[in-house]
Amino acid sequence: MSTSVKPSARPANPNFSSGPCSKRPGYQVSDLDIATLGRSHRAAVGKTALEKVCVDTARLLGLPAGYRVGVVPASDTGAMEMAMWSMLGAKPVDVFAWESFGAGWVTDIKKQLKLDNVTEYLADYGLLPDLQQANREHDVVFTWNGTTSGVKVPNADWISDDRSGLTICDATSSVFAMDMPWEKLDVVTFSWQKVLGGEGAHGMLILSPKAVERLETYTPPWPMPKIFRMTKGGKLIDGIFKGATINTPSMLCVADYLDALSWVESIGGVNALIARSQQNLAEIETFVSTHSWIQFLAQDAATLSNTSVCLTLDLSADKTKALIKLLEAEGVAYDIGAYRDAPDGLRIWCGGTVESSDVAALMPWLAWAYDQVN
Repeated sequence: MSTSVKPSARPANPNFSSGPCSKRPGYQVSDLDIATLGRSHRAAVGKTALEKVCVDTARLLGLPAGYRVGVVPASDTGAMEMAMWSMLGAKPVDVFAWESFGAGWVTDIKKQLKLDNVTEYLADYGLLPDLQQANREHDVVFTWNGTTSGVKVPNADWISDDRSGLTICDATSSVFAMDMPWEKLDVVTFSWQKVLGGEGAHGMLILSPKAVERLETYTPPWPMPKIFRMTKGGKLIDGIFKGATINTPSMLCVADYLDALSWVESIGGVNALIARSQQNLAEIETFVSTHSWIQFLAQDAATLSNTSVCLTLDLSADKTKALIKLLEAEGVAYDIGAYRDAPDGLRIWCGGTVESSDVAALMPWLAWAYDQVN
């Protein structure tokens, strides 16, 4: 019979979902600037808000001169599909995958685009493939952080400075949470719903000058859906990166994202947000180091994600599910089950919108719930 004492302190915010992720501390819908609602996104008020999204994102992230930022449809997935459909095929492709979403890009490249000159570098959950195999003459497609495995790339040293190919990086759970070496990245995608706790359905696409050159000099051999088209007459449709979106965005979601960006600036910028995420991870690291029945899915500490923290337990699949349901029933942790294709376990979001005090408060509950189901 269990001898654990039920914890008395509870997380003030039990939202630990890995997407959509927790709203920023103090978030109130009533704080949003809703002057754009009911107005055309093509009107001056709408265009101004959308351009501010692009400008403020670039400024806060510290993007190099010449990099462009655009709002595109269909979340991070839409941004990645736009990039792959528009730019791949000009060179051989190296694609690196070690979890569900990276594996999805492999499928799209090989089975949808049907590219022939593709080399796959794969690894199991918890591990990284050999990134040193990346060929400087090839286009490289990879995720910066494996959202469903909790494994990130430790750095970009493996990316050549004098590469002729493009690097296309799905960074949806790492932008605004990890140090991104922008000069090494030609195409970067992310979504508002991850690290900034924004709303879904909108993607962000960042292009280097080299990526723009590819768009303006290469025409893919397949039909291009309108929603993916970024060029006209061989030239970049520059308006996409100044707020003239391809399709109609939700201006309420835009207002929500601008609120998140304003909060990031108010706490000290991206470095402060990264520090918050790292402190959240540190709370879990301390707990794991003192409890033998719980482990990180990541096998190498250098690759341990500080956003989508994935854990395995010394429990059967049924008992793991029971633990997750127990924590939800107690109102102390919502949506912390491992991704459906990943090994059984927990996935606790530790991005900067989460308070470290809430992560710390959750840890004793993990021990109590483990004892209850075991």
